[in-house]
Amino acid sequence: MATDIQTRLISALAPRYGAGEARAIARIVWEDAFDFGRKPDPELLDRIEARLLQGEPVQYVLGEADFFGLKFLVNPSVLIPRQETEELVAWVLEWLKNVYETPIKLIDIGLGSGCIGITVQKKQPAIELWGIDKSEAALETARQNAACLLPGKTVHLLHADILNRLDWLKLPQASVIVSNPPYIPYTEQHLVPEHVAAHEPGMALFVEDTDPLLFYRTIAVFAREKLLPGGALFFECNEFNAQEVLQLLQDQGFSKVELRKDLAGAERMVMGELPTP
Repeated sequence: MATDIQTRLISALAPRYGAGEARAIARIVWEDAFDFGRKPDPELLDRIEARLLQGEPVQYVLGEADFFGLKFLVNPSVLIPRQETEELVAWVLEWLKNVYETPIKLIDIGLGSGCIGITVQKKQPAIELWGIDKSEAALETARQNAACLLPGKTVHLLHADILNRLDWLKLPQASVIVSNPPYIPYTEQHLVPEHVAAHEPGMALFVEDTDPLLFYRTIAVFAREKLLPGGALFFECNEFNAQEVLQLLQDQGFSKVELRKDLAGAERMVMGELPTP
């Protein structure tokens, strides 16, 4: 049964979001902002409702997002973690079950909130996390998440741009490289939900139409240099060019190249291993 808070929010938000999405948002607010029924602060509820009515994502309004059973701090400097990225993390963890050396260095490229790398290290303590982002604001968010979720653990979160080869020198050899890079061409911007395009960082979403595989190609070359033999490169992909990413890894000489669909049936993840000599 809906609470008074949920009923009020559903009624206010349904004209903008539709009834189903309004119910989902109201549930998140009730659970996270009001702790399943804590006495509401009327002014807080007013502020939350006003921001939601402006189209601001509920995760930014509340300052946190659920991911793989963990709470991550989020703000407009980082993408909001999504379910399909959870599936990528699950694949990385599945692959790591067959890796026995320690520590296992993992490089997260364009780490944003840190949801991928931090979650993998949280679930697999043998991981030594290295993460890079070209946004200082995103790095600060990731550092806060690492401090909250990996207390006492050593992580290496660096300001670097993967498109700048000089920055590659900052990073070690690794067993795993993972990235959810910008992959939406600007010509597909109209397909992006309004609240995403208006509020989430465009730098992490969009890539020039003339070279939509820019980041995949660059990271694949980087991985050829930095992966240990037998190591793996994991990508999240645009469902419209995942087959091209698959072909790119094959052309770059990766082995055991595999494409997986997400739970919605979209071609979303690609992995390849660096062959052993």
